[in-house]
Amino acid sequence: MIRSMTAYASAEAVTPAGALTCELRTVNHRYLELSPRLPEELRSFEPALRERIAARLSRGKVDVIVRRGESRGESLQVDSTMVGRLSELALDLETRFPRMRIEFTELLRFPGVLQHAEIDQDAQQSALLGVLDRALDALTATREREGAKLTEMLRERLDAIERIVADVRGWMPEIRTALRARLESRLADLKQPVDPGRLEQELLLQVTRSDVDEELDRLSTHISETRRVLGLKEPVGRRLDFLMQEFNREANTLGSKSVDARSTNAAVELKVLIEQMREQVQNIE
Repeated sequence: MIRSMTAYASAEAVTPAGALTCELRTVNHRYLELSPRLPEELRSFEPALRERIAARLSRGKVDVIVRRGESRGESLQVDSTMVGRLSELALDLETRFPRMRIEFTELLRFPGVLQHAEIDQDAQQSALLGVLDRALDALTATREREGAKLTEMLRERLDAIERIVADVRGWMPEIRTALRARLESRLADLKQPVDPGRLEQELLLQVTRSDVDEELDRLSTHISETRRVLGLKEPVGRRLDFLMQEFNREANTLGSKSVDARSTNAAVELKVLIEQMREQVQNIE
């Protein structure tokens, strides 16, 4: 399954410590590059987060943003013993200092009165990885949808390249005949007679220089291999990138050997199609 490297996804979960939100943004990159941003209290889970993402994605620059919303007070506890002792002290002081007033909110600010309940770290990590998995599922689905569109485009370009290769193959006998005719015409203009053996030798040299059968065969091989790679279930971006280089090399050689306007135009059209494919392949995982 071809996957694009450009996508966005998010997921949210409610935990006792507050809501967790995970956002994933990915763009194309030669390797897998992770840029996580987590709240300070979740920083210790970053290695597990990186490991989970690396198990699901192989290429792309991935921005990971994790946010934790404010809890609704479930994690706050009041130390009743401390409050009782402060209350006794306040009553004692009130009898000695009648004008002194102590507000309840001021008692809550006293160190140790309000306490945060301990959060289960294993449960917290499980919640984080759970919401990450949901975001990765959504991200993968988006990347696969975009990958399906890229696959369709690449197959269309491969079909066009295959038609051009077939056209050039069909033109080659006519091109060779025209090449022989041009050579004979030039030699006929010479005032001195030409040895027939020399004519055949010169013709063979010209035909050899303009022979593109090998380039056409390699282009056909690259077309078949690209179609095979597009059907693989593993990440294939690097393979396709290499194949685009091979396509371009054969198109350049085809153009340099051309002795006919049709094959020259065909080489140019090939390079246009290959460049269109190469631009899209850069975005494939």
